[in-house]
Amino acid sequence: MTEDTAVYAGPQRVLSGVQPSGALHLGNYLGALIKFSRLQHEIPTFIFVADLHAITAWQEPALLAAQTREIAAAYLASGLDPKVAAIFPQSQVRAHAELAWIFNCVARLGWLDRMTQFKEKSGKHKERSSVGLYTYPVLQAADILAYKATQVPVGEDQRQHLELTRDIAAKFNHDYDRPGFFPLPEPMTQGPGARIMSLRDGSAKMSKSDPSDYSRINLTDDADAIAQKVRKARTDPEPLPETLDELAKRPEADNLVGIFAALSGRTKADVLAEFAGKGFGTFKPALADLAVASLGPVTAAMRGFMDDPAQIDAILKDGAERASPIAEATLAEVKKIVGFIGA
Repeated sequence: MTEDTAVYAGPQRVLSGVQPSGALHLGNYLGALIKFSRLQHEIPTFIFVADLHAITAWQEPALLAAQTREIAAAYLASGLDPKVAAIFPQSQVRAHAELAWIFNCVARLGWLDRMTQFKEKSGKHKERSSVGLYTYPVLQAADILAYKATQVPVGEDQRQHLELTRDIAAKFNHDYDRPGFFPLPEPMTQGPGARIMSLRDGSAKMSKSDPSDYSRINLTDDADAIAQKVRKARTDPEPLPETLDELAKRPEADNLVGIFAALSGRTKADVLAEFAGKGFGTFKPALADLAVASLGPVTAAMRGFMDDPAQIDAILKDGAERASPIAEATLAEVKKIVGFIGA
């Protein structure tokens, strides 16, 4: 795929979203939510609840609605200001789905066949998977390019999809002779807390789909649950090392030190300087206290928002009304370029 070398001259924007398909956890909070709250003051920010993506697998309708509000509550509790950032459900901005169809006609089957997430999620029975799951990355491209987003916070598991977005943007620009029309969005450096691992397996990412609730700290967990999960987190029998090189060889220890560092706004080296040579009998209680102190206010704020679903719905409706004109303007340009009459 040939890159579009023209320089995009439009405004800088950030876009990201989270699926409403399970409880948010510490990894989501440290890897995404608190970073969204910082970014909103640095660059125009669009944060959506990815409810269209969620239905690529069956969702019970009432639960989907409840989880959409829960994701929005987590955004708000983590510091996103709906007067600053546009916070909205993906399904309330119709341009996402319409632009995705146009991009389905730009993307190539060979590109989608290489997407590893589809292979992982469909397993040995891909013929039983929805078409939506297969074309999921094309909808992601539409999510991003509807706002001509220039920067996208992504984890390692989504980098391949962002590369596909760049390919779709470059091919559209080339095929319709519109160099620089769509930007080629860049991944944002995640920094500390970008990849929080399971409390039961230091080699696996913390996930809301893990069958063990003890593998993660949910944002809705109370203080007792958080402390118990930290106490039961898998570790090894050795005291904490003095160097980062030694720590890197011990995945469970490395994960817990990384969580401590991210929650306290410190580096792993700083944490080791304080706890090197001490056992987990000392370190885990300190981590539990820190986690409870850090997440307690977020949990309380989330519950407050969730107790008022009408307020959440009003915030999401307002966010969609702010996001829609931007996405619709992009779609109108695209339809005219493609040759649709009346665009």
